Amino acid sequence: MSPPPSDSAALDLASAAAPEKPSRPVVITVLGVTQILAWGSTFYLLAVLAPVIVAETGWAKTFVVGGLTLGLVAASLVSPRVGRAVEATGGRPVLVGSALTMAAGLAALGLAAHPLAYLAAWLVIGLGMGAGLYDAAFATLGRLYGASARSAITTLTLFGGFASTIGWPLSALFVEQLGWRGACFAYAAIHVLVVAPLYLTLLPRRPAPAPHAAPVATPATEKPADGARRLRDETLLRLTLAAGLTVSGLATAVLSVHLITLLQARDLALAAAVGLAAMVGPSQVGARVIEAWIGRRYHPIRTAAASAALTFAGVALLASGNAAILPLALVCYGAGIGIRSIVKGTLPLAIFGPFGYAALMGRLALPQLLVAALAPLAGAWLMETIGPDALLHALIGVTTLDALLVLAIALQIRGR
Repeated sequence: MSPPPSDSAALDLASAAAPEKPSRPVVITVLGVTQILAWGSTFYLLAVLAPVIVAETGWAKTFVVGGLTLGLVAASLVSPRVGRAVEATGGRPVLVGSALTMAAGLAALGLAAHPLAYLAAWLVIGLGMGAGLYDAAFATLGRLYGASARSAITTLTLFGGFASTIGWPLSALFVEQLGWRGACFAYAAIHVLVVAPLYLTLLPRRPAPAPHAAPVATPATEKPADGARRLRDETLLRLTLAAGLTVSGLATAVLSVHLITLLQARDLALAAAVGLAAMVGPSQVGARVIEAWIGRRYHPIRTAAASAALTFAGVALLASGNAAILPLALVCYGAGIGIRSIVKGTLPLAIFGPFGYAALMGRLALPQLLVAALAPLAGAWLMETIGPDALLHALIGVTTLDALLVLAIALQIRGR
């Protein structure tokens, strides 16, 4: 029989098995930098590459842009499984896998010489997006820091606000120096040589055990019908939250693609429309900074209400047809969608707590990503069918519904 381990050896064994205490600044910085690279090389990629791909291949622009739609559909379908995987592992293996999957998809995109190969590449990229964009990163922060993850999520969105600001010029530089295929290979190399190693070396290997649900005190006199009603109310709250987060992203999904076209329909030249649309990005970041400063004092439902109000105001002012207030419209809209990104991660955490948060984020991501994939196509069809003005008035209805769903969530929270 071997002798019992010494005290020092026992301590060494205990420390080896103990979960790591992740440094918040390090983890947030790693996720922030990698989110910029992940968004820039996937979601924002075709804003720069699509015209060059169309010119070289002769494929229709709708087909080329449709690759991203296919990728987002793939991301939505895989997101529930991604959430469960983050819940089980702490996020590090999932994020490493996302970087390698994006790299494989981007390399395949650079090699694609046939339309089917092009779509297959975007399918792979979409799987990486589902495992490596905001929803997975928020789930990772919630899994690592539990109920205290709100400030980390808010800070992460500040990094994300620069994804297009950095990604578009970087993509343009790659295209200019290497061509669009070389740009895809360069991004693939970045994911293999930069993103994946950052995840591997700086994210914790052994996170704390997953939080358990706090026991709910049940009065001895409670009837089975009361317990069933409580379960029904909880289910209704989850469904309302899912509907609210999905609807809140619908207007954004349409305007992210068609905003410049809608501005040109206001008799603006292309340069003026682009200049006005550029106000959206700084407004997003500015609103997130303000939320990071004062938002921690309040329940995230107030941030959700502010997001709904600002987005509604922005769309309504945009639909008014008054050119003088277009800058104000875009500032309101940008601020609203800027803090909506924070709401996506913080509101589910505040309502339901850290238990099962990562898995919940995966389920909530499915309809949101589907909307992001399909709404721009629907917007284009509506614009051709009913015209730009009618589309904007339809979006007023969407943002009104968003506000009503936020109110419904607030009332359900109060009634818990």
